[in-house]
Amino acid sequence: MIIETEKLILRPVELSDAESIRLNVNNINISRYLTVVPFPYTESDATWWVNNCVSERSSKEKITFAVVIKPSSDVVGHVSFYGINLIHKTAEIGYWLGESYWRRGYISQAVRAILPYAFKELDFRRLSIRVFAENQASALLAQKLGFQFEGLLRQAVTC
Repeated sequence: MIIETEKLILRPVELSDAESIRLNVNNINISRYLTVVPFPYTESDATWWVNNCVSERSSKEKITFAVVIKPSSDVVGHVSFYGINLIHKTAEIGYWLGESYWRRGYISQAVRAILPYAFKELDFRRLSIRVFAENQASALLAQKLGFQFEGLLRQAVTC
């Protein structure tokens, strides 16, 4: 599945994306808000993650889109549905973006673009975004996209 917006191409992650992913996610300001992303982020971490994305795609456990800014072919982030429950038709949305691309509306545009796909094509009835309490930028983004704050999960970690 490929989704295009005015500025972005959202497409499946490919093995050839590993180096671009490593370069963009290898940043403590990104990994501190991601529960399963180590810092430093190595080439083998990126290769493992890409292979995992491909495996999860075929099993419907997680659907990950590479975020590519037009007209480049470099992956500068990702947006995904994870924690997919096909019985209850729910999922969570996760994302990251290379720090040099922050505050330009890219992730907002990416999440907004996958919402119709989630509700119309995948038939989800509920989506959620979990945000670390101190990650105000992500909390504001979720609010801007129409998500409502429902509560604070104390000492909770999900992958």
